[in-house]
Amino acid sequence: MQISPAPFRSILIIQTKFIGDIVLASALARNLRLEFPSARIVFLCEAHFERFVVAHGIASEVVSFRRPRMRGTTLERAKELYAMVRALRRFHFDLTIDLTDSKTSRIVNGFVNAGTRVGYNPPERPLKLLERQPANVFAKPYGFGGQHFVYRYLSPLEALGVDLRVTVPSIQPLPFETAKALALLGRHHIHPNAFVAVHAGASFKGRQWQPERFAEAIDEIATETGLGVALVGGPGERETAARIVAGTATPVVNLVGTLSLESLLAVLEQARLFLGNESGPMHMAAAAGTPVVGLFGLTHPSRWGPVGVPCIALRPSMPCDCVARDLCRWPDPSKACCVWRLEVKPVVDAAREIMARTGLQKERAV
Repeated sequence: MQISPAPFRSILIIQTKFIGDIVLASALARNLRLEFPSARIVFLCEAHFERFVVAHGIASEVVSFRRPRMRGTTLERAKELYAMVRALRRFHFDLTIDLTDSKTSRIVNGFVNAGTRVGYNPPERPLKLLERQPANVFAKPYGFGGQHFVYRYLSPLEALGVDLRVTVPSIQPLPFETAKALALLGRHHIHPNAFVAVHAGASFKGRQWQPERFAEAIDEIATETGLGVALVGGPGERETAARIVAGTATPVVNLVGTLSLESLLAVLEQARLFLGNESGPMHMAAAAGTPVVGLFGLTHPSRWGPVGVPCIALRPSMPCDCVARDLCRWPDPSKACCVWRLEVKPVVDAAREIMARTGLQKERAV
């Protein structure tokens, strides 16, 4: 069902997933801001992302939840859900958009009870026996004829009858974060646009290209180009970073576990190239305008690849000759180890091609 745009004054976007999803959903928020410039746009997201979302103007405000509580005991989940819904109802939303499309997000969407409630038809997973779909406006699984997941997050615009003006995320670092990033890089004798940002982590071991292969690729790229190398990532990725540092002949600046999301974006924006696994930082780098070489396994890049910048997404040939039968949980792409089959040479070749294609200056793809 498509409706004519209404003068919505208070809009809730339910996006309870991870930083890559937040980045892709920012394109939806930007289109809504252009269509309804006076509206109050609020994100429901995990507490760790609150500052990033508000500081970069993705939303006016955030209502946050604590993911560990939502994964805790039944009582902890009930308390966290109650607090979340109570905070949301104070806004008196007249439009809610459920991007998460989960059992919990549908419960939240129903309890908020806005006049216009957007959900997906069909949902990503079929509703179970006692589940209810509270939406009264239904978005296609992928809108505007697109196949990438960014078009899933843009699809509610089509259902609402809102014109699509922005198709890719673009998030620029805060000026003071840029100044901090330049100072940090300067202390390590790294110049802007003269280093490769490498992210070797991911949410599951099977999505992480082998550290020894990252080390080999880093040495080849640095030797050929003279570029510096900075490792980035979260606190839980320090062990992987240490293995890469130990395995390289190239001096590597290890920033893993030291940067906030805001600072990470600023560092990524200064990089000549991003090289890394399918991950949130990959989407952050693309949103900041940095060319990307992304490493994929079972997940298809046509759905989850970087968008908006010159990029190459590498994926081993399929069907996969399994290299980790004791670890893989096929067909779940988040728990499959197919990326381990990527060799070093195509990764180095891709980095070489992207840098040749983009010349001395980074340019956003048209």
